[in-house]
Amino acid sequence: HFLPCIYWLPSAASASEFMMDAMDLDESTRSRLSAIRLVTLDVDGVLTDGRITYTSDGIEIESFHVHDGQGIKNLLDAGIQVAFISSRESSMTARRAEELNVSFVYQDAHDKVVCLREIVKTLGIELNTVAHVGDDINDQALFNMVGLGVAVADAVPGVRENADLLLTLGGGKGAVRELSDLLLSIQSS
Repeated sequence: HFLPCIYWLPSAASASEFMMDAMDLDESTRSRLSAIRLVTLDVDGVLTDGRITYTSDGIEIESFHVHDGQGIKNLLDAGIQVAFISSRESSMTARRAEELNVSFVYQDAHDKVVCLREIVKTLGIELNTVAHVGDDINDQALFNMVGLGVAVADAVPGVRENADLLLTLGGGKGAVRELSDLLLSIQSS
């Protein structure tokens, strides 16, 4: 069952006004972005705005931003792997991953570190070539392991302060696209 969803999106011009430019980054951050081969994403609060709505029939509704989906496709097309690592189980997450051809999907992941180690081993890459995007304290352990810890603009204060890179857009509001555009811009230059 699908319910119609109304979602207001700002015009492309107004959204891009707030997006980060690669030239605004320090050399260390640009260097780390140029080495990224895998982007891992928390789901609730990163790919969504963190809200979960239930209908009176108990049907769960979550919204995903189409710009983030295009950003994920752009990363995959460029040969950069993408993984979803969520501490919650949701059929909507599985469906979104399938739509976007995301192969690595970990749900109900109470130990995200174990998931990350498995993905890195499978891909045969080093942890310093991974960027993790998160919004809450359960992402902090991954920030401490990867080459680049990235927080969405509306992440909880401790996560924002400990991130290597703080995006200007919030979770479910184009933040993943912002990172994708930034990363691909740096890697193509």
